[in-house]
Amino acid sequence: MKNRLWHDRAATLNFDGRAFIDGHRKWALSEKTFDNQSPVDGRRLGKIARCEAADIDLAVAAARRALNDGRWAGLAPAARKRVLIRFADLVQKYGEELALLETLDMGKPIKYSLSVDVNATANCLRWYGEAIDKIYDEIAPTAADSLALITREPVGVVGAIVPWNYPMIMAAWKIAPALAAGNSVILKPSEKSPLTAMRLADIALEAGIPSGVFNVVPGFGHEAGAALALHMDVDCIGFTGSTKIGKQILQMAGMSNLKRAWTELGGKSANIVCADCPDLDAAVAAAIGSIYFNQGESCNAPSRLFVESSVKDRFLEKALAMIPLFQPGDPLDEDSIMGAIVDATQLNSVMAYISAGTREGAKLLAGGIQLKAESGGYYIAPTLFDEVNNEMKIAREEIFGPVLSVIGFTDINDAIRQANDTPYGLQAAIWTADLSRAINISRALRAGTVHVNQYDGDDITVPFGGIKQSGNGRDKSLHAFDKYTELKTTWIRIT
Repeated sequence: MKNRLWHDRAATLNFDGRAFIDGHRKWALSEKTFDNQSPVDGRRLGKIARCEAADIDLAVAAARRALNDGRWAGLAPAARKRVLIRFADLVQKYGEELALLETLDMGKPIKYSLSVDVNATANCLRWYGEAIDKIYDEIAPTAADSLALITREPVGVVGAIVPWNYPMIMAAWKIAPALAAGNSVILKPSEKSPLTAMRLADIALEAGIPSGVFNVVPGFGHEAGAALALHMDVDCIGFTGSTKIGKQILQMAGMSNLKRAWTELGGKSANIVCADCPDLDAAVAAAIGSIYFNQGESCNAPSRLFVESSVKDRFLEKALAMIPLFQPGDPLDEDSIMGAIVDATQLNSVMAYISAGTREGAKLLAGGIQLKAESGGYYIAPTLFDEVNNEMKIAREEIFGPVLSVIGFTDINDAIRQANDTPYGLQAAIWTADLSRAINISRALRAGTVHVNQYDGDDITVPFGGIKQSGNGRDKSLHAFDKYTELKTTWIRIT
């Protein structure tokens, strides 16, 4: 009955596909639209405004006016806090609607849209709201004839460009600290999953965020996204997405007004399991659960699994026993724990990587096939390759799908070398009972986050981001304010 309820709600779903600029819903000036299609069953959900440079100009002008007249930036931090907490409360109030939009839009199971995405979004908004009136400025230690103040100010107009895999959470990671700090924000969601971002605009207005302070402009990356990154009156871009597009964002920032550009990009995270792993069952559960969560469409997914040879056979036996639990099901069924790939393009990309793995000599132990094609949706069986080496395409490139590559090792130093032999540096993990060994290995691993005897440990209080071609800057934690504020020194002579 509860699962039928989600299908009934989906059948009667209505949403507004217009952009949200200066407090009002608007179609694109060109009147162009694009179809929004669900990966669950291929149904057409509706039409979305296809915003372009002219629409970005309108949004930037509205954001700049709002910034300059102080309707938001001029409020006391405690006042902004109250509005952001109200925003968080309303996200939870409309949580079931938002979860349904998220599932229909990008294919993740409804149970996770509800329990993970909605709650994480609300928590992020609430946390930054609570934080902003507890951050103090500084007084420098100067001579008695001077007073030097070091203060934080909003960076200005912030463009936030977010991906399709966690549409609400990624939006919240950008807009919550940016809004809390007093900036005006223009959010450009992925054209593959714009629905929750557009609904957040209505909720923000209801919460009390003034018109012009928060704008949402849907459209394609090469049109709306590029126009935002190239705009001469945008002060900062916060981007999450592929390394390829991240490089373009940085180039566009340099080509325009040298705006601040923060990029959280791809990953090819290494998960290293030593023979002295304190709990092999826990390591298996973490490895399998983390790679297949969200259909493998996570930048931090531990897609390279290094297992010490003496325990590899036992590990694989346990892993293969778990994989049937992750067969993709109906995303609107609350019992499903893996759903649909976001669209046909991504499905074809993942299947091409699977073919490459087989062609290059990796041993396919599970999955490797498309499922549920008759549904009209896009589903791939959880896939596991053994006998992978670190030079294979499936070990070098980010697949962004439910594909796990297993690499055996006998020498931990060789495992560390291979783990670091990647353009990426987002996350990594080490499983060992030896604390000193764990610390030494974690120091040697080149990644923004290193997990020890677990994977996916996470909280809003810790920074998230990577090194190398996994990007720059950090989302989450108080460190996110570094991206959306400028430091100002005011030097006062005392006579």
